[in-house]
Amino acid sequence: MVAGGFGVGKTTFVGAVSEILPLTTEAVMTDASASVDDLSLTPTKQTTTVAMDFGRLSLDRDLILYLFGTPGQHRFWFMWDDLVRGAIGAVVLVDTRRLADSFPAIDYFEEAKLPFVIAINGWDGSFLHGEDEVREALALSPHVPIVRTDARHREAVKQTLITLVEHVVRIRAAYGAPA
Repeated sequence: MVAGGFGVGKTTFVGAVSEILPLTTEAVMTDASASVDDLSLTPTKQTTTVAMDFGRLSLDRDLILYLFGTPGQHRFWFMWDDLVRGAIGAVVLVDTRRLADSFPAIDYFEEAKLPFVIAINGWDGSFLHGEDEVREALALSPHVPIVRTDARHREAVKQTLITLVEHVVRIRAAYGAPA
C-alpha cells in the first residue's frame, strides 16, 4: 500500500514504478471541494484519487509487488480496510511541509499492525528536514525505516519499495514467520 495525505504524490509514486499502465481513479477537482481540500501547497493540482491507484512491479522473477495507492482525503478513508486486506506492508509518503497529514496513515498502520516505512518525498530534490527530525516529529519507533525519495523517479521509488520489502522480511524473521 502507498498512503499519505492529500496531494503528497501517491498516484505519481505508483505511476513512476509500475511496469503496467497504472489504473487510477482520478476525478477532476470541483468547486465543491475548494472548502474541503487544501490546495495551498499544490495549486496546480486538478485531479484527485477517489478510490485507489493500482500498479505492478516485479522486483525479481519470483517477487512481484502489487501496488495500491490510497485516496488521501478523509472522506474516502472507508476504503482503506478493503485495500489493506492481504498487504505485506505500506509506504507512508510524507511531505515535510505538512507532517500532520501523515498521522492518520501512521496511526492506521500501527493499529493494523502492518509494517510500514516512511518515505520523505523530496520536491525538486529538496528535503527540508532530516530523518531524525521527521522521526521525532512523527513520534516514530526506532525500528521504522525512514527513506528519502522522489515520487517522480522510478529508481527512487524502487529503492523505497525495496526498503519496505527488506523491513517486512526482517520483521517476519524476528517473529519466526515465513518471509
